Amino acid sequence: MGGGGRAVPGDLQQVTPADGSHSHAAVPALPRPIAQPVCVLWLTQAQDPPADAPPPSVTRIRHTVPVSTPTAPGELLAGALRAQGRPVHFRRGHALFTEGDVAERVFIIERGWVLISSVASSGREIVLGIRGPGDVIGDLSALDGAPRSASALAVGDVEATVAPGVALTRALTDAATAMELLRILAARLRDSDRKRLEFAALDTLGRVAWRLQELGERFGEESSEGVEVELPLSQEQLASWCGASREATVKALAALRSLGCIATGRRSVLIRDAEALRRHARGAV
Repeated sequence: MGGGGRAVPGDLQQVTPADGSHSHAAVPALPRPIAQPVCVLWLTQAQDPPADAPPPSVTRIRHTVPVSTPTAPGELLAGALRAQGRPVHFRRGHALFTEGDVAERVFIIERGWVLISSVASSGREIVLGIRGPGDVIGDLSALDGAPRSASALAVGDVEATVAPGVALTRALTDAATAMELLRILAARLRDSDRKRLEFAALDTLGRVAWRLQELGERFGEESSEGVEVELPLSQEQLASWCGASREATVKALAALRSLGCIATGRRSVLIRDAEALRRHARGAV
């Protein structure tokens, strides 16, 4: 509060109690219109007084933090990127971006499948994951300015919204939008931890079951026979994603078919017994 000026709500000013001591207390906030909902936090400081002392003064500091209207997960981030992006069609085999590129764009997959992969020092392509409708890709490099750590390849026709990288950083000035991205990054970190556990604890059958279960939960469609999953990967790519050889992956698929867990078709899998597949993915059989 300026010297001799009018007290501003929430300012600290000296108050002299009857005993002549000095303390600080907040001037009560004057009534005023509130443009949006607020979250009020009270920080209280108190010291234990002598037994014969009068009640101690309490310092209260009033902070107001805007509270955003609840929205579906990802809605704010996707909306901000779509507002500054443009729709782009990528044909099968087209690279959305390549490992080592300088990051200039962020992508929202609207339709289709994108393979995320990296090249090992041996020259072998390692499949890191599959991204589908609603997923945001290319965000990490847009955030830290480092070159792309992986490549993104359209494994079928893909419709995507492409936004400049700066659109992401601008969107993060909104706290609720930033929190959405934090949730996405936290989910990826958890998934990475689960995959490390999976590679340490499961055999090829378990890892293949895990991948099929993941695809079914994320992108499967319910039918009268089970859960139908479009499988946009070749057997070699599925094997790489599972960290196994092609031969071992083919044997695992055959075993899951014979156990009645799945049925396979051309570029598709039907999950007939989701619970049995889940048990194999957990290594519980």
